[in-house]
Amino acid sequence: MVDYHAYQPPETARQRENIEWSITYSYNARNTAQRVLLIGDSICNAYQNQVRVLLEDTCNVSFWASSKCVTDPDYFRELDFILDGYRFDMVCFNNGLHSLTTDPAEWAQAYRAAATFIRAKCPQAALYLTLSTPLQDPVLTEKCHALNDIVRCVAAEMPCPVIDLFAPMDGRDRQTDWSDCYHFRPDAVRAQAEIIAQAVRECLGTRAVQVGHSSVDTGPLGRLK
Repeated sequence: MVDYHAYQPPETARQRENIEWSITYSYNARNTAQRVLLIGDSICNAYQNQVRVLLEDTCNVSFWASSKCVTDPDYFRELDFILDGYRFDMVCFNNGLHSLTTDPAEWAQAYRAAATFIRAKCPQAALYLTLSTPLQDPVLTEKCHALNDIVRCVAAEMPCPVIDLFAPMDGRDRQTDWSDCYHFRPDAVRAQAEIIAQAVRECLGTRAVQVGHSSVDTGPLGRLK
């Protein structure tokens, strides 16, 4: 049994945000065909549904989006719970935009531990590390770039592939493609979903599987298709 307590940082200087949140969906929860898990924050929450649609003939999709930095005392506990839910064939792991004020050394240690924990917990899954997206603010973008450099180092150490959402977004117009400092308008979100979906197809293949998408009336905001 893989115990998350052995991986989580014993103590960090991280201060929680005024509002902490977590959102998780598993589409086609009873379907046992191959499944990908997307882990991230509000950027992931924005693109996850489009990823699901793009992959509807390739695999099932689960996602966990959270405000928690990997240095938060609860991060590994929640991560453990999410990873226990299903057998995942691929995990796309991101953490960073809620870590721009975190001590970089503490974040690097916790991020490396989280990636190692995912691999230990889900040895059957292909692990891909997803770079964080740039921001409207150039100072914050440089901080994000520095965290992404750490991600690339961890990927080289493990080793595992990297999904680059930073460079394609960094070349886009800050005034037309961002809705605020952190978040994106629909065209940019769609581009991110296509990048994620392409990485999944390259990893899991493009053969058709019996996935489909059942509609339910009990989604959190009503009917979910």
